[in-house]
Amino acid sequence: MSYLGIDLGTSGLRALLLDESGAPLGAAERHYAAAHPHPGWSEQDPADWIAALEAAVAELREKCPDFSGLRGIGVAGHIHGATLLDAEDRVIRPCILWNDTRAHAEAARLDAMEGVRAASGNIVFPGFTAPKLEWVRAHEPDAHARIAKVLLPAAYLNLYLTGEHAADMSDSAGTAWLDVGARDWSDALLDAGHMRRAQMPRLVEGCERAGTLRPDLAAAWGLSGPVAVAGGAGDNAAAACGIGALNEGEGFLSLGTSGVLLAARDGYHPAPETALHSFCHAVPGRWYQMGVMLSAADSLTWLSSITGMGAAELTGALGDEIVAPGRVRFLPYLSGERTPHNDAQIRGSFTGIGADTTRDDLTRAVLEGVAYGLRDSLEALKAAGAEVDRLIAIGGGSRSRYWLRLIATVLGVPLDLPKDGEFGAALGAARLGLVAATGTAPEGVMTAPAIGESIAPVADLREAYDAGHAAFRRAYPAIRAIQ
Repeated sequence: MSYLGIDLGTSGLRALLLDESGAPLGAAERHYAAAHPHPGWSEQDPADWIAALEAAVAELREKCPDFSGLRGIGVAGHIHGATLLDAEDRVIRPCILWNDTRAHAEAARLDAMEGVRAASGNIVFPGFTAPKLEWVRAHEPDAHARIAKVLLPAAYLNLYLTGEHAADMSDSAGTAWLDVGARDWSDALLDAGHMRRAQMPRLVEGCERAGTLRPDLAAAWGLSGPVAVAGGAGDNAAAACGIGALNEGEGFLSLGTSGVLLAARDGYHPAPETALHSFCHAVPGRWYQMGVMLSAADSLTWLSSITGMGAAELTGALGDEIVAPGRVRFLPYLSGERTPHNDAQIRGSFTGIGADTTRDDLTRAVLEGVAYGLRDSLEALKAAGAEVDRLIAIGGGSRSRYWLRLIATVLGVPLDLPKDGEFGAALGAARLGLVAATGTAPEGVMTAPAIGESIAPVADLREAYDAGHAAFRRAYPAIRAIQ
């Protein structure tokens, strides 16, 4: 038997096939683009997701004989996306993605409404789904009037796979329509956003069976037995399943385009005033909280683009041993910020530049600015009662030992690096499919990876970086006041 995990990302889809022991059998990837028709807009055609899925499945069928024994599927998706369907399940308009900021005014209005934060446990961020629908209502009323269902990207793939409108709790928590503590749609939140419960998908836990693979798809894919399709998960919840972060305080640091610092929680501890995300986990009776910065590795990518040097070249020039923070400071708010500022309008800046400033100085400042931003998220987690003793580091930025040593020192916690292998959202999604198909307890499947290396904080530099973080915190209101 085999199990398929699908990671529906912003720039591409990754499909991972596991055997019944949880070991990888093969993987396939396909890529697609987002459209940006106006500044701050980010959209995708859901048909591109289906084409990517079918192409990835065709590749796996060709190179993995065990694909024919497929028994379970799980889908992880980029959260917050608004996929609008009419009564015939036809897509009304391109999906508005998580990193689309057009609805910032609608988000502020919803967030200011009495009872909204209390019901959802979260600030209504511009990227959330509810403000997107309010934007559509105001600017595309004909499209809004045709809406029969709103599905998140992972739920749209579930619809394609099963023919059913079903979504999991972790993904749905990022809509601002879910009562995250009760794990149910909130009629009050739906009313605030001019939506109806009938327009929402059926809710299931991420590791529960949401449906069965459609017979026509099963036949086209060369499958004979029934295939369970799990509820699935939002991408970060799936990544937590992939690295085994289920219990209180277990978590990870993701250094991707955006930066995420996530900690699993045994209970529901909302703290919207910190700008943390407090979401349901992909397994029953558990939640997680995370701080999100919008430009983590993307800040280094930006510096790479204007210096003409690759990111690995920039960080490689610094060596492996970190030094005390320098005079140059970088605020990593290239696309605004979520935790802790909830500020869609703030933009990044350098300060302290002199005639003697070098490219290496700018690189260090960028790496330090991202590390300080992640420290903001850690402090928010601590304020919410989370205890984080160590973190698993994942994402493209984790290839830089300098950056990891710097972040470990700024955070004051060790960072563990998994050995080579699968440990991301696709693995977590496949594990959800396995649990849904077999009924195995999640705790027996969502295990931590083998650790290949641990990066400890540099004790002699902790005090210097504590002072650097304090100065970083003071810089935000000063820069905000003059932008």
